[in-house]
Amino acid sequence: MQKTAKQYNEVLNICRTLFINKMKDYGSAWRILRLPSLTDQIFIKAQRIRSLQENAERKVDEGEASEFIGIINYSIMALIQLEKGVVEQPDLNLEEAIVLYDKQFQITKELMEAKNHDYGEAWREMRIGSLTDLILQKLLRVKQIEDNKGKTLVSEGIDANYQDMINYSVFALILLKEQED
Repeated sequence: MQKTAKQYNEVLNICRTLFINKMKDYGSAWRILRLPSLTDQIFIKAQRIRSLQENAERKVDEGEASEFIGIINYSIMALIQLEKGVVEQPDLNLEEAIVLYDKQFQITKELMEAKNHDYGEAWREMRIGSLTDLILQKLLRVKQIEDNKGKTLVSEGIDANYQDMINYSVFALILLKEQED
């Protein structure tokens, strides 16, 4: 599991660097997005991954990895929105955004470590396509919870679903890297 922690941190650094660079380019314009808008952005990324996995022909020269990174970053933005609420105007500077980003990633990593311990790293035997399908399933769950105005009877909330999507995406990126090597 020490190997997983190292690989997880490597993925974190890639995602975090992209988040920081986009913050430098665009500021915190994403803070105006409501949760359903972020969910839809994640859905678009996941659908594209599934399409790439099923179709031999590609018309855009970007692979699955960049889409998984997008899922991670949009999910972290959604977790920040859950914590802070949606605003009418961008309200975070780079330093504040990084603190919030790091906080959500750390919480999500701790969840991964707990589940990874209990499940014995079963994800390492999974196919990347299965991880994609699980992300799509989580998205459909989130959409239903959003349609239910955030209320659930017996199920985990939206935050846990976003965290699972982050972790499934990290696992997919680790597996993709291992396939390359």
